[in-house]
Amino acid sequence: MEKIIHRADSRGYANHDWLKSHHSFSFANYYDPNRIHFGALRVLNDDFIKGGMGFGAHPHDNMEIVSIILDGGMEHRDNTGRQAVIRRNDVQVMSAGTGIMHSEFNASKTEDANMLQIWVFPKERNVTPRYDQRTFDPTARENALQVVISPDAADDALHLNQDAWFSLGKFDAGQQIDISSKVPGIGSYLFLISGEIKVADEILHTRDAIGLSDYNKITVDILKPAEFLLIDIPMLN
Repeated sequence: MEKIIHRADSRGYANHDWLKSHHSFSFANYYDPNRIHFGALRVLNDDFIKGGMGFGAHPHDNMEIVSIILDGGMEHRDNTGRQAVIRRNDVQVMSAGTGIMHSEFNASKTEDANMLQIWVFPKERNVTPRYDQRTFDPTARENALQVVISPDAADDALHLNQDAWFSLGKFDAGQQIDISSKVPGIGSYLFLISGEIKVADEILHTRDAIGLSDYNKITVDILKPAEFLLIDIPMLN
């Protein structure tokens, strides 16, 4: 088994007043040659956006983009005329493919919003741009892993242009959960949204993360009530 640890206080940080963003991987003005990506996982930004503020229209291409709202809501607009508000318990996926233009603004004029924005390298390039969004029942992730993104059509989940699984879990203290490598060549990146857990002999606290590869199964011990995002992702060559 191979593992990497990303402590919350080791992340890149940008403070633009209206936006406070923590970067798990190299992004914008933050560069660390040891933290470019984890397999096909390229970006995991933990963004706090002031009320009434947001990201103006900007382009993307050949990237899979996932938005997970942790608090508040974000209004999405794009050059196809699509408009939607993403709120807590919503997940949005966007295949940028041949190219799209979109904007994201805090849906509230007064309350802050917190979102995870995640970029994944695509399996196929230059596909037709695509959006999808779904609200997931939070009770389904209580002391369980709720799959929200999957390449398996049998799962009631969104899908990306990549062989990747995203799962959310919310656990009481004292629980244990086993996580397993999906298939050969798939690694797991666990981002602890809140709480305290023990995994692979490491104690993780709020906003810490661990990446695991070349493993079969490992147990996660919930030391304090915890919520986390688990990303199973191709490790690439």
